[in-house]
Amino acid sequence: MKRIIKKAITLLLVYYANMLEYRAELVLWALSGSLPIILMGVWIQAAQGGKFGFAPVDFARYFLSVFIVRQFTAVWVIYDFEREVVEGKLSPRLLQPLDPVWHHIASHLSERFVRIPFVFLLIALFFILYPQAFWVPSLAKILLFTLATLLAFCLRFIIQYTLSMFAFWTERASAIENFWLLFYLFLSGLIAPLDVFPEPVRTIVMFTPFPYLINFPASILVGLPVDLARGFLSIIGWFLVFLGVNRLLWRAGLKQYSGMGA
Repeated sequence: MKRIIKKAITLLLVYYANMLEYRAELVLWALSGSLPIILMGVWIQAAQGGKFGFAPVDFARYFLSVFIVRQFTAVWVIYDFEREVVEGKLSPRLLQPLDPVWHHIASHLSERFVRIPFVFLLIALFFILYPQAFWVPSLAKILLFTLATLLAFCLRFIIQYTLSMFAFWTERASAIENFWLLFYLFLSGLIAPLDVFPEPVRTIVMFTPFPYLINFPASILVGLPVDLARGFLSIIGWFLVFLGVNRLLWRAGLKQYSGMGA
């Protein structure tokens, strides 16, 4: 057990040092996730003249929560994995006594630690510009939000890593991710809180994995009514589904990869 922990820490430190070299780019990556802040302005204006059940300050807090969730659930594994397969860089990693996925997990986790200072800086700037939205969630909400965000990251990662398995059969697996992204944008709560959706649409959407990637953890932090048991169980359930599909595609993909002369 000690050896495993030591290897994990070493792997994280290596990728953390690597991410520090790109900390200037991380600022741009953090800013690239500011779409919720832009949408916040749109919905605040709409709330002043419409009947959505949300006050302008509610929209401000919701989209700030969405911004935070997106900062900690950003995933890019499909682009790295696609490049490894296409360029043959996956071959030496298959010779290591370590599943290649752990390199990607370490890379993502290390990037989060480097990103945290920029995220808090942007949050502070938000409250300076919009002090009416300032609030302090209860400790219970913060803990539940942290757990939900962590699980949302795990689900987002396994979904994208599963889609990246198609890189064994096509050189443009990232195109599948781009198609998936269309549903992610509209059904995850990124564009608008799911509470403003018509009831029939919201009922159907709740049976998909999308609401639990953003809307669920963001709603917890803001204090919107959510079914905690259903939310957490849904995340775990979808994670297990994609994990099973991922392992099947991985085994089949390795045979295809070897057949290509790797």
